[in-house]
Amino acid sequence: MTDIDIAYLQEWVGKQETKEDDISLFQAQALAGALDNEIVPQKGDELPLFWEWMYFLATPKANATGVDGHPDKGGFLPPVPLPRRMWAAGEVELHKSLVIGKPASRLSTIESVELKSGSTGTLVFVNVKHDISQDGHLCISQVQNIVYREQPAADAPLPPVKVAPAEQDFTKTITPDPVLLFRYSALTYNGHRIHYDRTYATEEELYSALVVHGPLLVTLLLELQRDNLADKTLRKFKFRAVRPTFDDRSFTVSGKHDGDALSLWSADQENALCMTIKAELA
Repeated sequence: MTDIDIAYLQEWVGKQETKEDDISLFQAQALAGALDNEIVPQKGDELPLFWEWMYFLATPKANATGVDGHPDKGGFLPPVPLPRRMWAAGEVELHKSLVIGKPASRLSTIESVELKSGSTGTLVFVNVKHDISQDGHLCISQVQNIVYREQPAADAPLPPVKVAPAEQDFTKTITPDPVLLFRYSALTYNGHRIHYDRTYATEEELYSALVVHGPLLVTLLLELQRDNLADKTLRKFKFRAVRPTFDDRSFTVSGKHDGDALSLWSADQENALCMTIKAELA
């Protein structure tokens, strides 16, 4: 196990950060365009759930950005000395929709920092709570689960295959491409090179192709829910990344609806489960 001073990293627990944003129209219209949506959002419309990840963004200087495209370690997040950082899971609760074109604030709190050992080596999990408010009312509560891990060996296998569910009520095939990945990186100010720099992704981080963003997969799954259950409001959901998704082949997004419960998932061409969502509808 890599030597990590977990007691030092846990000094970040309880640290808070507040960001302000005007929830501008451009980002919403640009994401709608990137997703090929027919309906173009307008000022005063409700912002679709999870599109808030285009706002409240950190803007590190070029000289404070690592070679991987991530901001330098330290600052609000603890300086975990492991090379890979991924958004592994999260949960979201909608109290009230954000409105496009109105100022909002986000209070972020580091809730926990944990050291673990798994099949891939040393892991550090950091949980961050985000509370987003507008007009003095809490609109969205989120928990972001970030995992830091060691760089795998060149011959390290992908996570074991978990087969996607056989039954679904609706499904859609997505063909990703570098333009979509670049646009989503730009709209979320995500500089991580695995999403747009194929040489870096394959030669430095040893992926087989460009990696589709986890939050983009969540967004595509929620778009599936909006397209097929437009009369339902998604109030609460949990998501988990199971396996990486790459841009060199198509994948499917699917859903199964049972009363107020909704399961959503993505699967690659081998029908391996990649992203899962368990949601509550209203």
